[in-house]
Amino acid sequence: MTLAGLAFVGYAVIFLVLNFTDAFLELGIGPDQVDKGKAEIEAFSPQLYHYISHLHIAVSGFIAATGLAVAGLSWYGVRRGERWAFATAVIVPVVGLAVALPAHYPWGLATLGHLGLIYLAVLVFLVGVVAAYSGMRSTTSTHRTTG
Repeated sequence: MTLAGLAFVGYAVIFLVLNFTDAFLELGIGPDQVDKGKAEIEAFSPQLYHYISHLHIAVSGFIAATGLAVAGLSWYGVRRGERWAFATAVIVPVVGLAVALPAHYPWGLATLGHLGLIYLAVLVFLVGVVAAYSGMRSTTSTHRTTG
């Protein structure tokens, strides 16, 4: 779970850096998804360009914050068997992904290049959730039988 949290932070850094490059658009989003680039958007409307840029910055901040929360909760709370930390570390990214992912599909933005790293991080996260839950269950069972 900690590794997946750090992967979310890494994705956020990529997201943020691309905002300040000529790519401007998010990772894996190209002319097939958005038919205008940074220069065309800025030429059309500097205010729209700044608005989109501010959204990129804000979203990358929230992705990084989520990743740091998951990593911290997992490393310091879940490893100690704290159920509240486990529940929070699971709920936080689930809520974020449940809100963010569905909007990608209707408009053809769910490319593998765009969401592939997130899918990979989610897979790592789910493996971590299962491992942590199994470890917490076996610890609880051990305490019940020996305590």
